Amino acid sequence: MHVSSERRLDGDLLEREFTIGDIPGTLWTPGSAPAPLILMAHNNGLPKGASRLVARARRTAAYGYAVATIDARGCGDRPRSEADEQARAELRRAMQAGKPVDDLFESFVGPLVEEAVPDWLTTLDTLLSLPEIGGPVGYSGWTALGIRLAVVEPRIAAVGFFAGGYVPRAQREEARRITLPLLFLLQWDDEGNPRQRALDLFDAFGSKEKTLHANTGGHVGTPWFEVEDGGRFFDRHLK
Repeated sequence: MHVSSERRLDGDLLEREFTIGDIPGTLWTPGSAPAPLILMAHNNGLPKGASRLVARARRTAAYGYAVATIDARGCGDRPRSEADEQARAELRRAMQAGKPVDDLFESFVGPLVEEAVPDWLTTLDTLLSLPEIGGPVGYSGWTALGIRLAVVEPRIAAVGFFAGGYVPRAQREEARRITLPLLFLLQWDDEGNPRQRALDLFDAFGSKEKTLHANTGGHVGTPWFEVEDGGRFFDRHLK
């Protein structure tokens, strides 16, 4: 793990930019150590330095957590293949024209999830070797990726999902295998996320403890108080 920069923020929070091989990431650690770790994944296309992602990570770290995010292959600022760019353009055209996009999402998002998982697992292995991180591990963010990680990675003890974006068929089936404590955030008026599909996915999760928080507003309108509720959720299961 190579640290390219670091700086101290308010409340003795340390922010570090790092690379693990060709994986770029950011790690926030509180002054207290060792701290439980939360992996914070963005939806495909949103770079790790996006302002709302960074703000959420810093607020979460202020609750006493180490928080890490990365740009996985094909996501954020990492290079994209010509096929990826063509698929994105085709998807945008179909959405603007009001055409059905399920098959396009399936062919595009499914491979993104599969390609992202190894980078996240490599990152997790590396971060858990640091003395300032003590586990256990939580996950917060992109639902499709989070489902896959929760299924394959036993060190993840609790998950918080944002019900936005497309969830491939494979992950909708895998949702039944998830038994971890789960917090599911839904924007009731999300223009890019059919409400009933999100409710059906919540129903499919196999967790005995699962909580749905629904708020009015569009895709990026999740209230900031949900970060506080998320902190309480992770406190119950990671501390």
